[in-house]
Amino acid sequence: MGRSRNERRQRSAVGGGVQPVAMGRMETQMSWRAVVAGIRDLCYPAYCRSCDSPLSSDDDDFCAACVSAITTDGHETCPRCSSSVGPHADLTGGCIKCRKRNYAFESTFRMGPYHGPLRDVILSAKRPRAFAHAESLAKLWASAMVERLRPLNANVVIPIPLHWSRRWWRGFNQCEILAGSLALEMGISCRTDILRRIRRTDSQAQQSPTKRVENVKGAFRARAIPEMKDATVLLIDDVLTTGSTASEAARALRAIGAAKVHVAVVGHG
Repeated sequence: MGRSRNERRQRSAVGGGVQPVAMGRMETQMSWRAVVAGIRDLCYPAYCRSCDSPLSSDDDDFCAACVSAITTDGHETCPRCSSSVGPHADLTGGCIKCRKRNYAFESTFRMGPYHGPLRDVILSAKRPRAFAHAESLAKLWASAMVERLRPLNANVVIPIPLHWSRRWWRGFNQCEILAGSLALEMGISCRTDILRRIRRTDSQAQQSPTKRVENVKGAFRARAIPEMKDATVLLIDDVLTTGSTASEAARALRAIGAAKVHVAVVGHG
């Protein structure tokens, strides 16, 4: 409380806990983004990233109504895959949607279902060059999720990587921004140099559940380092649907010695 909007942007842009090899680039990006944000705030009134209504001095990047709509999940969820379930669902071994799936991760945490205002802000954060939208969503998500994730006692936060060609087209990886904000809130490291996507895959949204598994099979490779031995990892993605991408990424992390992998996402589709 009490920090200006620009100060909060600068704090988030640093991405506390991000590995040293990335800090120089991130500090440079932070500097020019802070200048642009400062000029914009002087010249134009601030508007909600979700509904475009004017923001009050107490708001950050979303109005109070949108914060409530975006961060409130009115559903019971499966602890294994985060699908919405009924209040009396049998969750032994997962819900009916994931019970027969062989995941390489232990559990999934979501902020909400992938529809309505949450879906809209996720899509806005994935547009090319929409870094500011991604950063705003990341701060809101990390703040909403941190206390739920803290009991996992994770050692490291790792984002799902984009293939270099897709990252070049978009200009950034929104999952890295999410991971950096969460690591900052939790006070643990964020590593973007461990997990790599070694081949470009077709969009998962266009695939059937069976095809999704084949589409991402062998798509990730992890770099073995001593710190990953017996580590508990928080794997970050923006949306989880069938869990195929997260599971394949988790499999690569388990192959280099990670003891547990938990998945945290913004929305479940």
